[in-house]
Amino acid sequence: MSAAREHWGSRFGFIMAAAGSAVGIGNIWRFPYTTGNNGGGAFLLIYLAMVLGFGIALATAEMLVGRSAQRNPVGAFRILGGKGWPLVGYAGALTGFVILSFYIIVAGWTLAYIWLMASGQLHTTDPEQLNQVFGSFVADPVRPIAYSALFMGLTAWIVAGGIAHGIERWNKVLMPSLFIILLVLVARSLTLPGGMAGVEFYLKPDFSKVTAHTFYDAIAQVFFSLSIGMGTLLTYGSYLSKNEHLPKAALTVAMIDTGVAVLAGLMIMPAVFAFGFNPSAGPGLTFVTLPAVFASMPGGDLFGVLFFSLLAIAALTSAISILEPMVSYFVDEHAASRHKTVIIASLVCFALGIPASLSFGLTAGFTIAGKNWFDLMDFLANNIMLPLGGLLTAIFVGWVWKDAVKELRNQGALSLRWAPLWLLVLRFLAPLGILWIMLSALFG
Repeated sequence: MSAAREHWGSRFGFIMAAAGSAVGIGNIWRFPYTTGNNGGGAFLLIYLAMVLGFGIALATAEMLVGRSAQRNPVGAFRILGGKGWPLVGYAGALTGFVILSFYIIVAGWTLAYIWLMASGQLHTTDPEQLNQVFGSFVADPVRPIAYSALFMGLTAWIVAGGIAHGIERWNKVLMPSLFIILLVLVARSLTLPGGMAGVEFYLKPDFSKVTAHTFYDAIAQVFFSLSIGMGTLLTYGSYLSKNEHLPKAALTVAMIDTGVAVLAGLMIMPAVFAFGFNPSAGPGLTFVTLPAVFASMPGGDLFGVLFFSLLAIAALTSAISILEPMVSYFVDEHAASRHKTVIIASLVCFALGIPASLSFGLTAGFTIAGKNWFDLMDFLANNIMLPLGGLLTAIFVGWVWKDAVKELRNQGALSLRWAPLWLLVLRFLAPLGILWIMLSALFG
């Protein structure tokens, strides 16, 4: 017999948890640079169109599957689809596990940089020196793993508390804290002399930079940012009551997620341009350029601590949601103890993360298809596994699960007017976009 399921204590708690799942490190270090280099405001318009065009439809579909079945990804697809469909649930949980195994490594870096910034070890404007600090840290065989263990422990502690008293309670604290820190940093960045040049780079529409790859970046950002395809929204939806308006909830989560990403750009780009630094993507911007920016401004160490705290919070709220589907599976299907399941799953995930960390140091020379272990896991998860999960979910809800629209209509969540459009997206538009992502990643 499966264990009795918990439920969210409030709609606000669910929205904060679902938004926390969507808001992650990618919102803060990838979105601003991607926007600026893909036409600024032009990319933002395209991204919003992708969110509204199929991101919300897919998010609604995932939450609907979970809420209707009141089960984890595996159980939900078994109950509603039968036959081989539980494999989609297994694949989703596995995708999340793979992502979490290398996500905790980067999250550990953010914890380390809170201390490095607070202790003044990053107080220099020399990018070369900061690059040496970053390079020596990630290549260290012990320190990054230790910080990852600390981060994994925090994640496990919150998930072990359950839905209402663990995940919901902490997201209701962490998400407002994230917004407060973000707004403080945005205000500081926008008041820097010369900062408006960064705003112009970031938001000024430049349609001459729009190419086919711009649309690819926008669609890929929608998938990764909204946590589509790895069972997190499905699992969170399974803890919802039957009277929740799912399209409205999906829209709210998407707008919060997009709002954080846009604000992150208004935090980063004005500061980078104000002090004459050249924006660069990924870890270079976050762990090299920005510390130099903070060292250049009055009170920069304090703002640096706030920034890396912001990153750590964003990483934590996402990690919580990624771990939960695996835990939910064992609790639902095998009546396992939540606490024991969390401990075992966290230890396994942490162990899988060790090779990802070592790929920047001891095993840096070991590559598969030209990629180290970290990059390989990142490529497979983001370009193959996540899109595949979204594709199969769209096909299932759009073509296989005959009661999908009826389920929403009976709960007053979807009008007759919008039902055909929702199905059109799930049956045709979303699958075509997803296939394009996968084929471009493999052969582009």
